[in-house]
Amino acid sequence: MSLLVDRAAVQAAHARINGHVEKTPLIESRVAESKVWLKCECLQTGGAFKLRGAANRLLQLTPEQRERGVVAFSSGNHAQGVAIAAKRLGIPAVIVMPADAPAIKATATRSHGAEIVFYDRRTESREAIAAALAQERRAVVVPSFDDPAIVAGQGTVGLEIFEQLGRSPAMVVVPTGGGGLASGIALACEDSQIIGVEPEGWDDMRRSLEGGGIVPVEPDAPDTLCDALQTPRVSPITFSILQARGAKLVAVSDDEVMEAIRYAWKQHQLVVEPGGAAGLAAVIAGKAPLLEDSVIVLSGGNIDPELHSRIVG
Repeated sequence: MSLLVDRAAVQAAHARINGHVEKTPLIESRVAESKVWLKCECLQTGGAFKLRGAANRLLQLTPEQRERGVVAFSSGNHAQGVAIAAKRLGIPAVIVMPADAPAIKATATRSHGAEIVFYDRRTESREAIAAALAQERRAVVVPSFDDPAIVAGQGTVGLEIFEQLGRSPAMVVVPTGGGGLASGIALACEDSQIIGVEPEGWDDMRRSLEGGGIVPVEPDAPDTLCDALQTPRVSPITFSILQARGAKLVAVSDDEVMEAIRYAWKQHQLVVEPGGAAGLAAVIAGKAPLLEDSVIVLSGGNIDPELHSRIVG
């Protein structure tokens, strides 16, 4: 199958964004009596892996495109990644964000100089709003996952894992919304089994892969703590990569996610947001078939302090 992005593109992104992102720690842990590794993207600049894809995309803009600016849509982590990269490069940025996004994420996005336009995720289309803004301002739309440069940038997490271990791990467990991170890691770690983890009711990538074609999230999908993973529809780019790599998807509940947040804090003093803890939740709950020498990606740490305090108790 011919893919729109490949491992060479991930390697090029790795070189391009060097110096623009942090190399995050890979720490040893034990879950269910097995040694595992935790890739701590919760410690990335901006609190999540999203700066990687945003930096890779924005660094490839022409001088004219940089002057006109960018438009992105996100519940918070991609918003911050784009805002940080744009500020560093002197690019105007406007972010389309759901009105129910965590206040900590909206505040952080504004702190990096981005303009925010709020919308209702249940009744309005963020893609349509972003497209209209981009047309009006002659700006470039920077999607959160439906873009080869974004996927390649996120895949640098996988290259770092490879470098830190000196090999591809047996398995990588990855929180999955639109699939940009999971598909990028699938390209980078060619010999690893990829397990993607979605919130219950928002497991459209699982249903898409099992059915052989993209299906959207059901319109009556339940509320979830995992706001970062509430993607209504995956993209052909991420779907095709994960399909070609034989990725497996599982879903976790809010209770399982909260248990993972407690584990990360009590065992390692790591602050992890619900969406960022989804992979760890699946392993602790026994939903991911744990293999020795596996890596679990903690993809984000942007959680409201009061919520975190209530969960870890």
